Amino acid sequence: MGARDRTSKLWALLAATTALAPLAHAGELNLGRVASPEEVAGWNIDVFPDGTNLPAGKGTVVHGKEVYMASCAGCHGVNLEGGLGPALTGGKGSLTSQKPLKTVGSYWPYAPTLFDYIRRAMPFQAPQSMSNEDVYSVSGYILSVNGLLPSDATVDAGVLTKLQMPNRNAFYVDDRPDAKTPRCMRNCDVEPGARMGR
Repeated sequence: MGARDRTSKLWALLAATTALAPLAHAGELNLGRVASPEEVAGWNIDVFPDGTNLPAGKGTVVHGKEVYMASCAGCHGVNLEGGLGPALTGGKGSLTSQKPLKTVGSYWPYAPTLFDYIRRAMPFQAPQSMSNEDVYSVSGYILSVNGLLPSDATVDAGVLTKLQMPNRNAFYVDDRPDAKTPRCMRNCDVEPGARMGR
């Protein structure tokens, strides 16, 4: 073995030893801590299609129009027709055409997930900056423009959960074996390859 080969092997051994050293001493180093319930609550904001985890509070379609014009119209258009961002209205009857327009009114299956998406991701330049009242209101305004709520509606968890979206029954259940694993939230010892935490 030449000097060059010995040097390469030495560097490889040194790199492997250095990479494994923190793992061997992680317990001794006291890295990290358990998150507090308050910290977990700050991250646990996802809302499920059935309305699970929708927060307390309410908003109005009237207030939603004000919030929309101030925070959303620049990307989604004054009439929700789209622009920099996608259209939020229109497209009824287009899903089976050559050019489907997937909007809240034509495609979206569950109203609670509209709240979830707006709260998490909008407005684009400042996600998670709106109050729950503003998110309920904007959700209601978008649903109202799509003809799914009256223009004077008050919107809360109950309203969003009960609302039947037009395309709700056009989706199908994922029947792959790994998709049937129930969502696990704690003590998730499952068979290798099973899906967790969906």
